[in-house]
Amino acid sequence: MSTAALAADALAARQAPEAVPDARPRRRPRIAGTTTERLPVRACSGDDLGRRVADGHGSRARRQAVAEAQAPALRLTRRGRMLLTALSVIVFGSAIVVLGLRVTGVLEPGPNFTHTVPVQVAPGETLWSIAQDTNPSQDPAIVVERIADLNKLATPADVVPGQTLQIPIAR
Repeated sequence: MSTAALAADALAARQAPEAVPDARPRRRPRIAGTTTERLPVRACSGDDLGRRVADGHGSRARRQAVAEAQAPALRLTRRGRMLLTALSVIVFGSAIVVLGLRVTGVLEPGPNFTHTVPVQVAPGETLWSIAQDTNPSQDPAIVVERIADLNKLATPADVVPGQTLQIPIAR
């Protein structure tokens, strides 16, 4: 055995308290005029003394009080979580639909075409130039699309000089 092991054994033997054989519990002094009932005792936990009580120790009432203090104020059941999820899906889904419609231009009011007039296409004229001449306050792209729809043109290049087109007029 090494010297360090011998020194450790000697130190352990010196620090170990001697067992008290047949130790009796302390007796409480009797107070004159009292009954045999126990006096009420107020227990205090480690938190009251400034020490933290380890989990799993302490009285059941104390553990329950700690659990209630740590419990969240709002508890959601399974049905509540499903309702909250459905509500958030509806709100976010409708926001996405509204934004998508605004981006595509469906929600924005377009020009209000009140009537149409016949126009004969001159040589060198395009649908774009006709749209600018007949509706100067409107976006020519929208007017060209509306002219193509009214006259059943596949492309704006289908215009032939001398052809008569129905041109929508906006207010």
